[in-house]
Amino acid sequence: MISRLLSTDTYPHIATPNLENVRILVVGDVMLDRYWFGEVSRISPEAPVPIVRVEKREERLGGAANVARNAAALGAYSGLLGVVGADEAGAQVEALLHDSQIHSFLQRDEAISTIIKLRVIGRQQQLLRIDFEEAPTDTVLRDKLTQFNALLPDYGVVILSDYNKGSLVNVRQMVAAARAAGKIVMVDPKGDDFTPYAGATVLTPNKSELKRVVGSWSSEEQLTAKAQALREELRLDALLLTRSEEGMSLYTADEVLHVHADAREVYDVSGAGDTVIATMAAMLGAGMTMSDAIMTANRAGGIVVGKLGTATVTRAELFGS
Repeated sequence: MISRLLSTDTYPHIATPNLENVRILVVGDVMLDRYWFGEVSRISPEAPVPIVRVEKREERLGGAANVARNAAALGAYSGLLGVVGADEAGAQVEALLHDSQIHSFLQRDEAISTIIKLRVIGRQQQLLRIDFEEAPTDTVLRDKLTQFNALLPDYGVVILSDYNKGSLVNVRQMVAAARAAGKIVMVDPKGDDFTPYAGATVLTPNKSELKRVVGSWSSEEQLTAKAQALREELRLDALLLTRSEEGMSLYTADEVLHVHADAREVYDVSGAGDTVIATMAAMLGAGMTMSDAIMTANRAGGIVVGKLGTATVTRAELFGS
């Protein structure tokens, strides 16, 4: 088994890909990220907590919608299939998708509210996050699977973005259908059982997600053995482990590729995994090699953590053109 360390010094030699013909369908848990920004000047007399005087509010696409937003920001044709409530937040998600030139195939579920993550920011620091979430109903999920099968012929790459909110209960069937149709299938997994993702092209867990499935490791050799065993068990082409400040490791049948984190100031890690999977999917869809795709995704992740909240990276930021 070959193990290689990819150098960021080689990055400028990666050719700028043509992404205009890359068609990516993102499927998963759709959310609305709300940010309330304000000044903090005193502590509450009611409890030992800061008082935030809200001065500005922002709304952004979150969850699978943020993955689609990242793909669209790179110039790929991006479609989103998911579930939102028949409410104001769902309408706002639709509006944001339109503004980002993302093709919406959202299902409206009358029985639930749209998933919302509300973050309160004071002095450029996140002070509090409040989550509102409900799982979609069975009827809507059946309709979603039917629509997925209908949309599949129009896309070359499928990203399954699982936040464990209930939208991907049919993920096993989706992976099987997409692979049978010859599509590239990228999966951002959740939970302590990865078997529903078996057969995908690339699985992209972070360290904590991988540990929940294979257990902890005490050396690089032990990590490699466990990652490769999981990759073989799930019949994956590759397993991409995102390792925060340690960078990324890509495990394939032929080799193990390591790339150091793209060193820059970390401002906010929210949505960094969304950027990584969207970038790698776009690069593979454009015909880039696995090694060049992981280098590009690593650079994208390094850029996005320097931005506040769920953010995106543009093709110009990645390639300078």
